[in-house]
Amino acid sequence: MGYHVDPRMPKPEQCIQRYMIERWAAEQPDKIFAIFPDGRQWTYAEMQRIAIRTANALRKLGVRQGERVLVWLPNGPDCLRIWFGLNYLGAVFVPLNLAYKGTLLQHAIGLAETRLAIVHADLHQRLADIDRRMLREIVVLGGQADPVDELVLHPAGTVESDDETPPALDREIVPWDLQSIIFTSGTTGPSKGVLSSYVHLYNMAVSAPFLSGDDRYMVNLPMFHSGGVMPVTAMLIHGGSISMVDAFDTESFWPTVSKTGITTTILLGVMGGFLLKRPPSPDDKTHTLRTCTYVPLNDTAPQFHARFGTDIHTHFNMTEISMPIVSEANPTALGSAGRPRKGVDVRIVDENDCQVPIGAVGEMVVRTDCPWAMNHGYAGNPEATAAAWRNGWFHTGDGFRRDAEGNFYFVDRLKDAIRRRGENISSFEVESEVLAFPAIREAAAVAVKSEIAEDEVMAVVALRDGEAFDPADLIEFLRPRMAHFMIPRYVRVVDALPRTPTAKIEKVKLRVEGLTPDTWDRDAAGIVVKREKIGRA
Repeated sequence: MGYHVDPRMPKPEQCIQRYMIERWAAEQPDKIFAIFPDGRQWTYAEMQRIAIRTANALRKLGVRQGERVLVWLPNGPDCLRIWFGLNYLGAVFVPLNLAYKGTLLQHAIGLAETRLAIVHADLHQRLADIDRRMLREIVVLGGQADPVDELVLHPAGTVESDDETPPALDREIVPWDLQSIIFTSGTTGPSKGVLSSYVHLYNMAVSAPFLSGDDRYMVNLPMFHSGGVMPVTAMLIHGGSISMVDAFDTESFWPTVSKTGITTTILLGVMGGFLLKRPPSPDDKTHTLRTCTYVPLNDTAPQFHARFGTDIHTHFNMTEISMPIVSEANPTALGSAGRPRKGVDVRIVDENDCQVPIGAVGEMVVRTDCPWAMNHGYAGNPEATAAAWRNGWFHTGDGFRRDAEGNFYFVDRLKDAIRRRGENISSFEVESEVLAFPAIREAAAVAVKSEIAEDEVMAVVALRDGEAFDPADLIEFLRPRMAHFMIPRYVRVVDALPRTPTAKIEKVKLRVEGLTPDTWDRDAAGIVVKREKIGRA
């Protein structure tokens, strides 16, 4: 095939999961690849055997090359082996956010177009009361499972096998084959499933030039986010290793770094600030963490470098693209995301896709020299695909400006989205659930600034005539219907929502007004909404 001689395209053993595993298992079979929170370790040779056995078990379930399979599992050995087993077959890894429930879960399952799901026991009953579309079979891991009407339920042992014969392929897996579908916020509409090829994820992972085979990457973000799959892929590419943790935790961060020899990680939002708030110690620089990806690059970044001696890097990325903006070590332009990396073109444009002057704000658009190095569309959503891929460029929907030195600065979302604690939230999906509450006539969900970082969700509602309303009742109504991170913190009641002459809700006005004296605060009312702990006591 032509890609074998195209210098822009990585070789199969550099980007395709199966061939990377085969390569490193042959070259360094005894090197540690993965360390898990319970202390288990996989060498490269063990990882290959586990991937092959899992692939053969999945094959017995009827999984074929190119087939999509939902994976609804927390971080850990099971999630990793199912992912690798699927890709070993040339099948497609479709991870789901553990917080999904109700209509959001139903929508994602519909877009995925899968007949089979691998699900944790703590989650499978959420499938009971939704339209599951073509989903017909589930394998339940991590505990006992109760039957779900019209679903064939397979025991955990179904995805175990003793067969270590590499499964045959219908054809060679190629770099542009569909590797995964990762869901991201749909901003003004329902969530979207991002179609990612092997070479897309490769380009995302190699965009950090400071990584090497000597690194051990702390994976502290979930595998249903690009921030979870990217570090694993980066270490597979380089022949390095990972240390997987349940989630970021301030108290255990440095002990985990020292215990498992972690050399690099990602710190998002307030993570770095939380670590800086711990009392100084003589051992602050006695650790193995050489580098850190710090997003956003705020005023705590140089403090982190000075105190802990770790080199700081930053970038801008989305699930759909491949880290087009990156920085050098310890950048001084605070607030910037860096500069365009080699192999990408980045422009800031107006609504007609014309480039704006230096210093002016516009939408960031991106294209790559390497084919397939970004997403190739949205699952089941050709309209959104066409809207994003216009005039030969991918439109990020994010407002940026560029300074005279070539640094790019994120300014604001041009799209109607909310970002809370690292999660992109679709205002459309919040509004849809809020409007299901009987007393509410109309609703708008908008972002308000958090006192910690990023945004909080505010629901502005107008009530039906004569209806009594208690915001606390709305929160309890939303709990079983929405992901925890989407449930509004603030609720404001108005007589009517402001509208434009064309009858569209004027969200800009609501955002400018922000938190008014009559806004109800869930936290102030003592109502706690937390993430459910899946697979942990």
